[in-house]
Amino acid sequence: MDFLIFIIAMAALIYGADFVIKESERIALHFNISSFVIGATLVAVGTSLPEMAVSMSASAKGSADIAVANVIGSTIFNISLVLGLVFLLAKNIEPKRDLFAKDSAWSIFPILIFILMGIDGRISMFDGILFICMMGAYLLFLINSNSIEQSDEDLSKDKFNWIKTLVLLLIGFIFVIVGANFAIDSAGNIARGFGISEWIIGLFLVAFGTSLPELIISVKSAINNNADLAIGNIIGSNVANFTMVLGLSSIINPLNVDFNSYLFDISAAFIVSLMLVFITANKLYNKSAGIALLVVLGLVIQNSL
Repeated sequence: MDFLIFIIAMAALIYGADFVIKESERIALHFNISSFVIGATLVAVGTSLPEMAVSMSASAKGSADIAVANVIGSTIFNISLVLGLVFLLAKNIEPKRDLFAKDSAWSIFPILIFILMGIDGRISMFDGILFICMMGAYLLFLINSNSIEQSDEDLSKDKFNWIKTLVLLLIGFIFVIVGANFAIDSAGNIARGFGISEWIIGLFLVAFGTSLPELIISVKSAINNNADLAIGNIIGSNVANFTMVLGLSSIINPLNVDFNSYLFDISAAFIVSLMLVFITANKLYNKSAGIALLVVLGLVIQNSL
């Protein structure tokens, strides 16, 4: 039964992603907002809802390890797996936005702030409020750096309908989030059936499951030649994970962070974030970069198991 649920959940993810991408592009076109900004805000926050739900629930139950590990693991998966597959599957990636000049800093700032905040072994309520303020600063930055670009001609021919667009966008997010939750639960049951430990399930399976919305939406966007939305979704989701997810989780209940236990995983998240900066600096939007990211993911999994 779990295998069947997993297949249905994945289908819901893919189906919902189509709605999210198309309606997000429609909104971007109507308001002359760039695909990157839409991807880094509306789509990124929407696809980060599973991480938010898991980490906030874990924090409320006093499971700080799961709350923090979910964010760290999701960051690793978003960059190494999602971005790696985007580079491998997309025919041609030519972002219209200068990602290094405008956005690379946001790939590294959140995790650096997290490390500074967690050095004392605790993410406090005050730290959480600072994280939320950082998310506000990121949104203001994106709004001020927005650039008008051309969008899908087929979408431009359609008359914009707020009600239809919002309903379809909501349906898409519901399919994506519910699909992700069922995929996580069913995959967890399958993993336990094979005797996999709860820690590994939390760090990899839950993190992978909550990254499924980013994976599906970014890959489909890249295949549809919308690299800006795909990469914007990844960068925006990582910012949202550290600011909104950890911020709200620590406001609910301060999070104890054992850096000795998380040292390898935090280092891995920092390294892949640096790789993203290096890729944008040198505009290495190609299959070689995708393979390198997937190799790093393989090494991380191998050393953590």
